[in-house]
Formats: sequence, C-alpha cells, structure tokens
Amino acid sequence: MPIFVYILRSLKDESYYVGTTQELESRLKYHNQIGTQYTKQKRPWELVYSEEHPDRSSAMKREYAIKKRGGKKFIESLAKMSRPDRG
Repeated sequence: MPIFVYILRSLKDESYYVGTTQELESRLKYHNQIGTQYTKQKRPWELVYSEEHPDRSSAMKREYAIKKRGGKKFIESLAKMSRPDRG
C-alpha cells in the first residue's frame, strides 16, 4: 500500500506541517477535527502538497529530507510546484 508524504498549511497563521500517511483525506480531517499537540492549535489546515511512495521507509526518509532541508521557503516551493495556480 502506498504511503504519502504531505504538507499542510495552517489557515490561521500560515505555518506548515509535514507528515506521512496512508490516507490523505482522513488524515487531513483528523488534523482539522482532533489534531496533534501541534496541529490542534493552528486549525484549520489545508493540504498544499503530497507525493506518493511505495513504502513507509522511503516516505519517512523523504519526510526527514524535507524537514532537514529546512525552512519555510523550501516547503513553500514544494507547495507552489504542486499548485501553480495559487501564486
């Protein structure tokens, strides 16, 4: 079963959250309804980027690489690539 690396953007303060999941729709719903310690304070969230990986190991490596690459500018560039119509 494929695993997705995803990036959410907070509509409250425009911060980002990077994670992995098997089910994008239900994960977004979870962050918007229940949340984690970090995400519940910054609701609502929108999905701005996702990419599919064949297994959890490669998805986790990619999640780590995105976080390690660091910075809002890099994450925003991924989001912009995903949705070029969003300026």
